[in-house]
Amino acid sequence: MNPPISRRTVTASLLAGAAALGTAGAAQALPAAGRPDAPTVVLIHGAFADGSSWRGVVQRLLRQGHRVLVPALPLRGLASDAAYIRSVLESVSGPVVLVGHSYGGAVISQAAAGLPQVRALVYIAAFVPEIGESALQLTDRFPGSTLGQATVTQYYPLPGGGRGEELVIRKDLFRNQFAAGVPVPTAQVMAAGQRPITLAALQEPATAAAWKKIPSWYLVATEDRNIPPAAERWMAERAHARTVSVRAPHAVSVSDPGPVTDLILRAVRSVRSGD
Repeated sequence: MNPPISRRTVTASLLAGAAALGTAGAAQALPAAGRPDAPTVVLIHGAFADGSSWRGVVQRLLRQGHRVLVPALPLRGLASDAAYIRSVLESVSGPVVLVGHSYGGAVISQAAAGLPQVRALVYIAAFVPEIGESALQLTDRFPGSTLGQATVTQYYPLPGGGRGEELVIRKDLFRNQFAAGVPVPTAQVMAAGQRPITLAALQEPATAAAWKKIPSWYLVATEDRNIPPAAERWMAERAHARTVSVRAPHAVSVSDPGPVTDLILRAVRSVRSGD
């Protein structure tokens, strides 16, 4: 018998599949209950991206019968983003494999702290901050990032008055900076639909580090121009993560969804076996 799933979880699963894959993808979500011990895979995108960046990964996971959620990350602040993702996780019945890309890694590290249903953390070219560290601090720890030169600042109104700063990647530089090797038409669509992130979110220090207690996996993108690959390897080693390296850009879930999916499935199998 399948485990009980809340109406909210079912709705979120179908919406996530539809958003990432279109109507046909939503239909594939129906048999995703799988084995009773099968975890739900929750995919968190990072800055300058949205849920569609997981499209190829979601397609592969759904074909194998896995439950998948792809919530939209507000990208407004680490504490508030983590609180939102935590609310999503609390709606999921059964174990969770939580996956974060880029800034999404900092979010999952904070959101999962103290949640027993989160059994594995998977970092895809992502930040893995210690308490007190920010994403920008980790970026600057090693040379190699060209993100600062590729972004421009925009301003948005704050609820209490005044203006906040947010960053976007220049469209003419987007493919080279974020998605080198991705077909030009795909990169152009990604650039047009990129989600800005507030400067405050990148500067905000982490207040929790779930990777200290939850088993973790890490994919290093060796051609990353956002987060220096040396920083990725260092964070993975510090977290004692089971690590693979892929010759890919920062947008590795778009350029190489196969290896990304394979690493996630390793975490899924570990949760199922209790390792």
